[in-house]
Amino acid sequence: MKVSVGDRIPDTNFKKVSAEGANDIAAPDFFAGRKVVLFGVPGAFTPTCSNSHLPGFVENGDAIRARGADDIAVISVNDAFVMKAWAGFTGAEDKITFIADGNGDFTRALGLDTDLSVAGLGSRSKRYSMIVDDGVVSAINIEENPGQAETSGAARILDQLQAQNHLASA
Repeated sequence: MKVSVGDRIPDTNFKKVSAEGANDIAAPDFFAGRKVVLFGVPGAFTPTCSNSHLPGFVENGDAIRARGADDIAVISVNDAFVMKAWAGFTGAEDKITFIADGNGDFTRALGLDTDLSVAGLGSRSKRYSMIVDDGVVSAINIEENPGQAETSGAARILDQLQAQNHLASA
């Protein structure tokens, strides 16, 4: 079953990647007590992910944080070594938190896995973005076409954060 607004983040683990390496972390602990913008990509270094999806979040990082996000994280069904290399290659390691879901446990638990075997990629993540408030999904955007990053892009997240802020102040 696909994750929906109001659902709690699943109790799975992934690896949080940093310049020093990768550390195991429980998903509920990562999201606890803060607002996180999370976007999922089918694969590090793939064209849409590298040329469109990730850059939008890097370029809009300050605006996203100004609208209340404590962190921006990207997750992919890649191993921690690939995610670390992608973070370094893009120069975004200090702007975005890179998360490795190497076995796809988190992705499957969200119901956002997809079979991309026809493209030689195997089981991967659908392209999506979400806002998670203290472990609860408050907004989710899932791309219908994995080669696009519009529905799940940074501009959509900015609009959703603005709307959430407006509701909170009303």
